[in-house]
Amino acid sequence: MATTPCLWTAMPTDHPAAQTAEPTTVDAFRERLIAVTGGLPKRLRQCADYVAQNLDRIAVSTVADIAAGADVPPSAVIRFCQLLGFTGYSDMQRLFRDAYSPAWPNYATRLENLKSGPSGGPRALVAEFIEASRMSLEKLAQSLDDVALDQAVATLASAGTIHVAGFRRAYPVASYLAYVLAKMEVPAVLHHGAGHLDQRFALRPGDAMLAISFAPYSDETLALAEAARAGGLAVVGLTDTAASPLSRSASTLLTVTEVDFGAFRSLSATIALAISLAVAVGTARR
Repeated sequence: MATTPCLWTAMPTDHPAAQTAEPTTVDAFRERLIAVTGGLPKRLRQCADYVAQNLDRIAVSTVADIAAGADVPPSAVIRFCQLLGFTGYSDMQRLFRDAYSPAWPNYATRLENLKSGPSGGPRALVAEFIEASRMSLEKLAQSLDDVALDQAVATLASAGTIHVAGFRRAYPVASYLAYVLAKMEVPAVLHHGAGHLDQRFALRPGDAMLAISFAPYSDETLALAEAARAGGLAVVGLTDTAASPLSRSASTLLTVTEVDFGAFRSLSATIALAISLAVAVGTARR
């Protein structure tokens, strides 16, 4: 009698995930996630894709929640956790409960935390956010990838039209970029989703996309970046980590880390990088 091949036999023994220790930090987890994604069987790849796009939900989600989101059985989620080095889902969840979830409470909780802490009034808040912005800018100066920046400028400067996509928290960055590019007479389209209008029809050969997204990542931005990549366009990603799901679509990835105050994240470093990128593109096109 014929036997049905086991899902897990498709995993090679020399796969990067095989026989590895449990990640102890979120950054290590993201690196492991990138390492294991290639060559996974279909259901495990679905787990990897869903987890990469929903890191902020792991701390408060059950195995059933993750399985439903990834459209896989719960057993696939457990196996995926084991491939990452955990004994099971609870161990993976504990990592995020300890390190990730407390950092980003909801906005009501953030405001309560600020009210209950030492406060000198609005001026003190301004001072704290200035300090957070200063630290973010220093981090950017220290970590900026010059090669990736040069590649991004070259890609966007040679494009027929630059498509700028950024939703939710990234929208102020995307809209400002589109404004600056327009002022420099650089052809640009801002994909904003107003009225649920889908502007993917505007993607043309020879164009390029600048996609901006940060955790928790925008499904709309990821979909646009994927559509651009599938259409043969070069995609420049502006995001918070090399493990961002934007890395799957972007030919060039720029990362920037924002320091928060009271769990509120500023956009100081992101805006600085975005305006620099826009001006460099405008200069190169002239």
